[in-house]
Amino acid sequence: MRTRKGRTRQGRRGLVLAAVLLFTISAIWHSWSDPLTVPVLAGPARLKGTTVVIDAGHGGEDGGAVSPAGTVESGVNLSIALRLNAILGLYGVNSVLLRTEDVSLHDPGAKTLHEKKASDLRNRAELVESIPDALLVSIHQNTYAGSSRYHGAQVFYTDPERSLPLAQHTQEILRQALDPENTRQASKLQRAVYLMDHITCPAILVECGFLSNPEEDALLRTSGYQTKLAAALACALLSPIPEEKT
Repeated sequence: MRTRKGRTRQGRRGLVLAAVLLFTISAIWHSWSDPLTVPVLAGPARLKGTTVVIDAGHGGEDGGAVSPAGTVESGVNLSIALRLNAILGLYGVNSVLLRTEDVSLHDPGAKTLHEKKASDLRNRAELVESIPDALLVSIHQNTYAGSSRYHGAQVFYTDPERSLPLAQHTQEILRQALDPENTRQASKLQRAVYLMDHITCPAILVECGFLSNPEEDALLRTSGYQTKLAAALACALLSPIPEEKT
């Protein structure tokens, strides 16, 4: 049984987290590189009737990419996803996390790693498809085996009609908020990505940075930068997409 003291301590932790997240969002706005492009938050009204589905890529035995320093992608993905979910909750947005722990979502009958990965992806797609009026944000980390010089966040999409405006908007906000010299553009996925190929809702896949770049890898490991990434993603979801402005 949880004691009153335990509940009080948990409540204080929640208030501290809320304060930190709100401070980070405020700091991003005030440090925007171009004041003319600061997005005005529309708040939950823009997402009325929408459920934001947050996918922390990989998990469990499937850790995803691993940096030369040993950073495992799945853990970074989850940290950013949890922060994004918390920020959206502060704004009253309906959101769902596909995973909240370092686990795979595979069926119990899956035995081999290949079977578990395939089952995990099928289950994620089915979960997204089961949620009415969903909007998927799939969080990942990039890597490039041939060089450590590549860096910067990039947003990908599959269906231009449903997802291109949000992808472009999110890419621009990530650039403005985190890395003004990042010249990457939102891009259509050129390879098969099971989850993105088996859903019918608007969806973006965000490669938050390159684990193969030592400097960016070090940033991605920090809670501060993870919170900034989550805040920037929240900004993209809560602010009007340019073509929606009337």
